[in-house]
Amino acid sequence: MTVSDGTYEFGPSTGRLLIKTSRAGLGRKVGHDLTIEATRWVGNAVVVASDPGNSSVTVTVEAGSLSVREGKGGLKPLSDADKGEIKRTLESEALLHTAEYPTVTFRSTGITGTPEDFEITGDLTIRGRTQSVTVHGGSDGDGTVCGWATVTQSAFGIKPYTAFMGALKLADDVRIEYAVTKLEPLPGPASE
Repeated sequence: MTVSDGTYEFGPSTGRLLIKTSRAGLGRKVGHDLTIEATRWVGNAVVVASDPGNSSVTVTVEAGSLSVREGKGGLKPLSDADKGEIKRTLESEALLHTAEYPTVTFRSTGITGTPEDFEITGDLTIRGRTQSVTVHGGSDGDGTVCGWATVTQSAFGIKPYTAFMGALKLADDVRIEYAVTKLEPLPGPASE
Protein backbone atom coordinates (compact mmCIF):
# COMPACT_ATOMS: atom_id res chain seq x y z
CA MET A 1 0.00 0.00 0.00
CA THR A 2 1.42 3.37 -1.02
CA VAL A 3 0.44 6.12 1.38
CA SER A 4 0.58 9.78 0.42
CA ASP A 5 -0.14 12.84 2.53
CA GLY A 6 -3.72 12.88 3.74
CA THR A 7 -6.19 11.81 6.37
CA TYR A 8 -7.27 8.18 6.36
CA GLU A 9 -9.66 5.87 8.19
CA PHE A 10 -9.32 2.14 8.84
CA GLY A 11 -11.16 -0.52 10.82
CA PRO A 12 -12.48 -4.09 10.72
CA SER A 13 -13.50 -3.91 7.05
CA THR A 14 -9.87 -3.27 6.04
CA GLY A 15 -7.88 -4.71 8.92
CA ARG A 16 -7.61 -6.92 11.98
CA LEU A 17 -6.84 -6.07 15.58
CA LEU A 18 -5.86 -9.06 17.74
CA ILE A 19 -4.96 -9.55 21.40
CA LYS A 20 -2.81 -12.59 22.16
CA THR A 21 -2.47 -13.95 25.68
CA SER A 22 -0.11 -16.55 27.09
CA ARG A 23 -0.25 -18.78 30.16
CA ALA A 24 1.92 -18.83 33.27
CA GLY A 25 1.98 -20.75 36.54
CA LEU A 26 2.27 -24.41 37.42
CA GLY A 27 -1.08 -25.27 35.81
CA ARG A 28 -0.36 -23.64 32.46
CA LYS A 29 -0.81 -26.96 30.59
CA VAL A 30 -4.51 -26.88 31.53
CA GLY A 31 -5.29 -23.46 30.05
CA HIS A 32 -5.14 -21.94 26.59
CA ASP A 33 -3.12 -19.26 24.85
CA LEU A 34 -5.92 -17.10 23.48
CA THR A 35 -6.31 -15.08 20.30
CA ILE A 36 -9.01 -12.45 20.87
CA GLU A 37 -10.23 -10.17 18.09
CA ALA A 38 -11.70 -6.69 18.38
CA THR A 39 -14.69 -6.70 16.01
CA ARG A 40 -15.77 -3.03 16.38
CA TRP A 41 -13.04 -0.41 16.16
CA VAL A 42 -12.03 2.60 14.12
CA GLY A 43 -8.67 4.19 13.42
CA ASN A 44 -7.66 7.49 11.87
CA ALA A 45 -4.25 8.40 10.50
CA VAL A 46 -3.01 11.81 9.44
CA VAL A 47 -0.01 11.18 7.17
CA VAL A 48 2.73 13.70 6.48
CA ALA A 49 5.11 11.51 4.49
CA SER A 50 7.96 14.03 4.38
CA ASP A 51 7.83 14.58 8.16
CA PRO A 52 6.57 11.52 10.08
CA GLY A 53 6.81 13.45 13.36
CA ASN A 54 3.86 15.56 12.20
CA SER A 55 1.77 12.48 11.42
CA SER A 56 -0.68 11.08 13.96
CA VAL A 57 -2.77 7.98 14.65
CA THR A 58 -5.82 7.43 16.84
CA VAL A 59 -7.65 4.15 17.43
CA THR A 60 -10.85 3.58 19.41
CA VAL A 61 -11.98 0.04 20.25
CA GLU A 62 -15.38 -0.91 21.66
CA ALA A 63 -14.28 -2.95 24.68
CA GLY A 64 -17.42 -5.12 24.50
CA SER A 65 -16.55 -6.23 20.95
CA LEU A 66 -13.71 -8.54 21.98
CA SER A 67 -14.36 -12.08 20.80
CA VAL A 68 -12.29 -15.23 21.34
CA ARG A 69 -11.16 -16.60 17.97
CA GLU A 70 -8.74 -19.33 19.02
CA GLY A 71 -7.34 -21.15 22.01
CA LYS A 72 -4.07 -23.03 21.62
CA GLY A 73 -2.84 -25.61 24.10
CA GLY A 74 -4.88 -26.83 27.00
CA LEU A 75 -6.20 -30.27 27.85
CA LYS A 76 -9.24 -29.90 25.59
CA PRO A 77 -10.33 -27.61 22.76
CA LEU A 78 -12.27 -24.45 23.62
CA SER A 79 -16.03 -24.92 23.22
CA ASP A 80 -18.49 -22.18 22.30
CA ALA A 81 -19.56 -22.18 25.96
CA ASP A 82 -15.91 -21.65 27.01
CA LYS A 83 -15.60 -18.73 24.57
CA GLY A 84 -18.80 -17.19 25.96
CA GLU A 85 -17.53 -17.53 29.53
CA ILE A 86 -14.20 -15.90 28.57
CA LYS A 87 -16.09 -13.00 26.93
CA ARG A 88 -18.17 -12.48 30.10
CA THR A 89 -14.98 -12.56 32.19
CA LEU A 90 -13.31 -9.99 29.88
CA GLU A 91 -16.29 -7.64 30.22
CA SER A 92 -16.57 -8.06 34.02
CA GLU A 93 -15.60 -5.50 36.66
CA ALA A 94 -12.50 -7.58 37.44
CA LEU A 95 -11.04 -7.10 33.96
CA LEU A 96 -12.19 -4.48 31.42
CA HIS A 97 -15.37 -3.37 33.26
CA THR A 98 -17.02 -2.53 29.94
CA ALA A 99 -20.21 -1.19 31.58
CA GLU A 100 -18.18 1.66 33.09
CA TYR A 101 -15.41 1.92 30.47
CA PRO A 102 -16.95 1.07 27.07
CA THR A 103 -13.92 2.06 24.96
CA VAL A 104 -10.19 1.54 24.80
CA THR A 105 -8.32 4.39 23.07
CA PHE A 106 -4.86 4.99 21.64
CA ARG A 107 -3.58 8.44 20.65
CA SER A 108 -0.14 8.86 19.19
CA THR A 109 2.29 11.33 20.76
CA GLY A 110 5.22 10.70 18.40
CA ILE A 111 6.04 8.82 15.19
CA THR A 112 9.52 7.97 13.89
CA GLY A 113 10.81 5.98 10.95
CA THR A 114 9.51 5.35 7.48
CA PRO A 115 6.32 3.72 6.14
CA GLU A 116 8.34 0.52 5.77
CA ASP A 117 9.65 0.50 9.38
CA PHE A 118 8.23 2.78 12.06
CA GLU A 119 7.51 3.24 15.75
CA ILE A 120 4.50 5.06 17.14
CA THR A 121 4.63 6.19 20.75
CA GLY A 122 1.30 7.05 22.25
CA ASP A 123 -1.13 7.10 25.15
CA LEU A 124 -3.22 3.97 25.61
CA THR A 125 -6.28 4.34 27.88
CA ILE A 126 -7.89 1.24 29.38
CA ARG A 127 -10.33 1.35 32.32
CA GLY A 128 -9.76 5.10 32.65
CA ARG A 129 -6.01 4.69 33.13
CA THR A 130 -3.54 6.02 30.60
CA GLN A 131 -0.04 4.66 30.02
CA SER A 132 2.55 5.25 27.31
CA VAL A 133 2.90 2.40 24.81
CA THR A 134 5.19 1.92 21.82
CA VAL A 135 3.69 0.37 18.67
CA HIS A 136 6.12 -1.23 16.21
CA GLY A 137 5.16 -1.55 12.56
CA GLY A 138 5.90 -1.43 8.92
CA SER A 139 4.82 -2.56 5.50
CA ASP A 140 5.17 -6.22 4.57
CA GLY A 141 5.83 -5.38 0.91
CA ASP A 142 2.46 -6.80 -0.22
CA GLY A 143 0.46 -3.70 0.64
CA THR A 144 -0.30 -4.55 4.26
CA VAL A 145 0.75 -2.36 7.17
CA CYS A 146 1.19 -4.55 10.22
CA GLY A 147 2.85 -4.59 13.60
CA TRP A 148 2.59 -5.15 17.31
CA ALA A 149 2.80 -3.73 20.81
CA THR A 150 3.15 -5.22 24.28
CA VAL A 151 0.66 -4.15 26.93
CA THR A 152 1.14 -4.90 30.64
CA GLN A 153 -2.31 -5.49 32.16
CA SER A 154 -1.37 -4.53 35.73
CA ALA A 155 -0.27 -1.05 34.54
CA PHE A 156 -3.97 -0.41 33.82
CA GLY A 157 -5.25 -1.79 37.11
CA ILE A 158 -6.13 -5.17 35.62
CA LYS A 159 -5.17 -8.24 37.64
CA PRO A 160 -4.41 -11.02 35.13
CA TYR A 161 -6.96 -13.85 35.23
CA THR A 162 -6.15 -16.75 37.55
CA ALA A 163 -7.76 -20.13 38.25
CA PHE A 164 -7.09 -23.21 40.36
CA MET A 165 -5.97 -21.09 43.34
CA GLY A 166 -3.38 -19.30 41.22
CA ALA A 167 -1.84 -22.43 39.68
CA LEU A 168 -3.09 -21.26 36.27
CA LYS A 169 -2.83 -17.61 35.34
CA LEU A 170 -2.50 -15.41 32.32
CA ALA A 171 0.84 -13.71 31.86
CA ASP A 172 0.72 -10.00 32.76
CA ASP A 173 1.97 -8.97 29.31
CA VAL A 174 -0.35 -9.39 26.32
CA ARG A 175 0.62 -8.85 22.70
CA ILE A 176 -1.50 -6.63 20.47
CA GLU A 177 -1.14 -7.35 16.74
CA TYR A 178 -2.65 -5.44 13.85
CA ALA A 179 -2.76 -5.70 10.07
CA VAL A 180 -4.35 -3.10 7.79
CA THR A 181 -4.74 -3.85 4.09
CA LYS A 182 -6.32 -0.57 3.00
CA LEU A 183 -6.59 3.01 4.23
CA GLU A 184 -9.76 4.85 3.22
CA PRO A 185 -9.03 8.54 2.39
CA LEU A 186 -11.20 10.99 4.31
CA PRO A 187 -12.21 14.28 2.70
CA GLY A 188 -10.33 17.31 3.87
CA PRO A 189 -7.65 19.81 2.89
CA ALA A 190 -4.77 17.36 3.41
CA SER A 191 -6.17 14.72 1.04
CA GLU A 192 -7.54 16.90 -1.75
